[in-house]
Amino acid sequence: MKTLREHFGSRIGFILAAAGSAIGLGSLWRFPYIAGENGGGAFVLLYLIFTVLIGLPAFLSELIVGRSAQKGSVLAYSILGKDSHNWKMLGWINVLTCFIILSYYCVVAGWSLNYALMSISQFTLGKSPDQIRNVFNVVHSSVGLNLFWLFIFILLNIGILLGGVRQGIEQWSRILMPWLFVILIGMLIYGSTMPGFPKALRFIFEPSFSKLSPSSILDALGMAFFTLSVGLGISVTYGSYLKKEEDIPKTGIIVTIMTVAVSMLAALIIFPIVFTFNFPASGGPGLVFQTLPVAFAKLPGNLVISTVFFILLLFSALTSTIALFEVLNSNMIELYGWTRKKTVLITSALVFILGIPSALSGSGILFPKWKEIYGRDFFDTLNYITGSYMMPIAGLLTLIFVGYIMDKKMSSHEFRNGSKYKFLFKPWLYLIRYVAPIAVILIILQEANILDFNAIFSSF
Repeated sequence: MKTLREHFGSRIGFILAAAGSAIGLGSLWRFPYIAGENGGGAFVLLYLIFTVLIGLPAFLSELIVGRSAQKGSVLAYSILGKDSHNWKMLGWINVLTCFIILSYYCVVAGWSLNYALMSISQFTLGKSPDQIRNVFNVVHSSVGLNLFWLFIFILLNIGILLGGVRQGIEQWSRILMPWLFVILIGMLIYGSTMPGFPKALRFIFEPSFSKLSPSSILDALGMAFFTLSVGLGISVTYGSYLKKEEDIPKTGIIVTIMTVAVSMLAALIIFPIVFTFNFPASGGPGLVFQTLPVAFAKLPGNLVISTVFFILLLFSALTSTIALFEVLNSNMIELYGWTRKKTVLITSALVFILGIPSALSGSGILFPKWKEIYGRDFFDTLNYITGSYMMPIAGLLTLIFVGYIMDKKMSSHEFRNGSKYKFLFKPWLYLIRYVAPIAVILIILQEANILDFNAIFSSF
């Protein structure tokens, strides 16, 4: 007897889950420091333009694949690719990428959990700025601490995922996402009272194109593409749980607006603090875990502010990891006929095992010569490979698949079915066939150091 595929119970449930999958540490952690390193306003403007022209069309492509096939990524690409084993490999790339990302992403999420507890314990009390910054180095190098919080964070995911689509993912997205926005808006209101808020507004919203380099433009392009988690199979998986009557273009636009809004709110929260205490805007990856705690220590009510901020990071990480885990789970259930409980426990155990080297990267206990050989520690190596190669290549192949391999009548039907925006089909098809693939190829060439666009344009 054929088992009916579970679907999201409502449009709002899907929107919150899909937005949550995209709104992760990338929006709250990566976007602010990348924007800071690239001069602010001009980068933000380009990011918004590229999100509309590149990110959104690619996101819609994955939704269409998922809803059309009603399967996870491995079987979806195989079925729609006329049972081609070659295109099935694209689905496996999605699975492998999610698996690798989860192994180190859960470590970072564990840091958020740890810092929330540290904030409650007032870890900055009586410490100098250098001592506060150094706390992260202590955390990063602590074997037991990193393994403990990695385990706890994965347990949180297991508790949610065992409930399935409606009782697990959708129900918890309905809880976590509203709270995430409440905390964001609350911190924005507080940030607006700080002396550095006017400067932050100018930095984010006044474009200064003199600060842009060709590589900055590609950074904005990459941020737009990856903000929506394209190339991971998440949208294919969530799209397969989407009812046939749902308006895909409208839903995609709403999710994109929510994702962009969170990135902008994160910048409006972080940069007032940065400018109030005269920290460099280009604080780098350590901005959240090293620079901001120094600023929090100087604020009145720092215990509450710091704790709430790291809880915000935790919520955003959790909404992303349950989506990454679901890519693994949905495919394993379909391919091997496992029960959800068995699947969740097996995939979670495997993620924890692969997460051990990333959790121990700061200690140097495991693979002590790794950095000497590969130029990066184990954690950074996985981050680099997935972000610079696996996600862009999978995203490019997805665009090629939907633009040229998938039956045009089928993609047209899925795009237009139940939609008020039927007229957008032709522009969307043009973008995914001609514009978006070129953009992704440029990202890959830049990341692989095959082309140095700064050097090329400086010669003119």
